[in-house]
This record gives sequence, structure tokens and C-alpha cells, in this order.
Amino acid sequence: MSTSAHELPLEMVRNRPQLVPTILRTVFDLDILGEARLASESFAGFNPPELRCDATVLFDDDEKPGHGVVVESQQRLDENKSFSWPAYLALLRLRHKCGTTLLVLCPDENSARRCAAPIDMGHPKWVLEPLTVHPGMLPPITDPAEAARMPELAVLSAPAHADGPHASAVVSAVAAAIDTLTGDTGPLYHDYLRTLLSDAARKLLEDTVKTAGYEWQSDFAKTHIAEGEADAVLSVLETRGIPVSNDIRDKVVDCTDIDQLKRWVRRAVVIDHAEQLFD
Repeated sequence: MSTSAHELPLEMVRNRPQLVPTILRTVFDLDILGEARLASESFAGFNPPELRCDATVLFDDDEKPGHGVVVESQQRLDENKSFSWPAYLALLRLRHKCGTTLLVLCPDENSARRCAAPIDMGHPKWVLEPLTVHPGMLPPITDPAEAARMPELAVLSAPAHADGPHASAVVSAVAAAIDTLTGDTGPLYHDYLRTLLSDAARKLLEDTVKTAGYEWQSDFAKTHIAEGEADAVLSVLETRGIPVSNDIRDKVVDCTDIDQLKRWVRRAVVIDHAEQLFD
């Protein structure tokens, strides 16, 4: 399963289609009636057959499509999208005989602003204005219970608020929400989140385990904390100019005992040879 910055927001939509109406309502004050469900992303039944959007969410009204939303993940402006996006909406509207909306998920304000440029279709008064959203437009999720109800929203919004005035509450809430997920979803979201957080926010996420009233429960969370402590051991030795053999490196990296790793971090500060780490 891909963990790219492009694919992860789409994976969140596929895992929880309700994320789409939540964003539309929260950011754009747009309410769409009906129950959200995934639909086909391919328009193979039409010409040209190669047209395929990133994701599609349908809202059922009386057991039939009442509205469709095309969801695109866009890291930067692509001029070709001004031609393909209107086609996606038109074909979705033709297929399901319902209204359609375009929602574009962007990583930052600059890309969101550029992707939101109106698309003049050439016909009088026919202009498509993409609805674009970036993490800063989403509210900070500080309540663990709220984050658990919609983990995807918490993960998407956390990078924009993990260094702000609500940093501790935001990180605690998103960590608790991720820890409730099962299978590969938790590790996937956790890794994605770590790539977007600042150094300070990543450390705060790792230190969350030490806060009162919360204990990591899932194996993946413990594994990531262990990886962080192992990196700390090796970083201290490297900074001090102490050579580390492959055998020692493997032993440190393979260790999953967090307490042991913390002891090694403290020893790495005072030893003269890497072998002394295990004395």
C-alpha cells in the first residue's frame, strides 16, 4: 500500500467516505444530504476510456444517487487539471444523473490557492471554481473522543496545529485516535503524520506516551517509539564520533525493549567505545 503524500489523503477518503461531507460542511459550510459511500473512480464506460479521477463519493438520497463529489489529491498546480477536472464532473453527472462537486485536497496554502483558480469553460457564465482545502483550513482536534470518531480528520488537521497554542492537546488527541485503529491503518496514518510534523511536534508525539493518563496500547505505537529511541542511541554515538559496527547497529535497531533503549541512550553519552554500550 502506497504511503505517498498524494495517496494517503485519498486512502483516508476510501477508508471513511464520511470525511468528505465533514470537510465540506466544516470548511465551506456546504451540507449535502444523503449517506456517503464510495463509487467507481473510473469512467471506462465512456470515451475517452482512460479518464480516471482519484476518488469519488456518492450521496444516496432515497436509495439513489442524489449528489456526487470528485475528490482529487493535488501536491502542486497541474495545468492539465483545468481540462480533466471538468470532464470528471460532467461524466459523473451523466452517469448518475445528479449534481456534482469538486473537492481538491492540497498540502499547503500556496498549492490550495493556485489549484482554486477558476476554470473558464468558454460558455458564458460557465466557470468552475474548485473547492480546495489544506490542513490549515481544518479546525484543531483537541478532544480524544472527537478524534477517535473521525481519525482521518484529526490526522489531516494535526500538522497545521501541532506547533500552535493547542499543540499538546492536538498531538495527544491524534495519537489516541490512531491507537484505536486496527490492522495496517494505524501504522499507515502514523508514518504519514510523522513525515509532515516539525521536529518539535514529532518529539511531542513520541513523548505523549509519558503523559499522565495515557498509555500506548497498540503494538505499532510501541514499535515506533522503540525506533525513535534506537535512532537516539545511534545519533548520540555518531555525534560523539564513536564508530558503530554493523553488528552493534543491528542489535540496537532490532531491540524492542524501550526501557533498555533508554538506558543505552544514557550510556551512549559517557562511553568511549560502542562495544561498552552493552557492558
